[in-house]
Amino acid sequence: MGGHRADQVGALVREEIMQIIRRDLKDPRIGFVSITGVRMSPDLRLARVRISVLGDETEQKDTLAGLRSATGLIRHELGRRLENLKFSPEIRFELDPSIEYSVRISQRLREVLPDSEDAGRAPPARSPREDER
Repeated sequence: MGGHRADQVGALVREEIMQIIRRDLKDPRIGFVSITGVRMSPDLRLARVRISVLGDETEQKDTLAGLRSATGLIRHELGRRLENLKFSPEIRFELDPSIEYSVRISQRLREVLPDSEDAGRAPPARSPREDER
């Protein structure tokens, strides 16, 4: 039962943090961020927020630094918005490399496999007379 509650609170925390990042944070270091997941501890006092950042490695590090510096503000806003929680969770941001990894694999597959446009098409229809030749 505790796992289900942690999942529910994690989904709620994810939505609220995304709104806070979009509307309240003005840090120029924070780029285009997607929250890929939130894992709550069983006692709901710790939220591990996994993020994906569009951009190169320096943009990812800058965004992570900006989010970590805004952790106090985000935690305060969470406590204000999530009144049904006894404690405002401690927030830890972590980079999630899974999206970057899948893009890299997709690019490699495109290099190795034939064009996807040609592979998905049926061969041109031949007339019955072509079969006789």
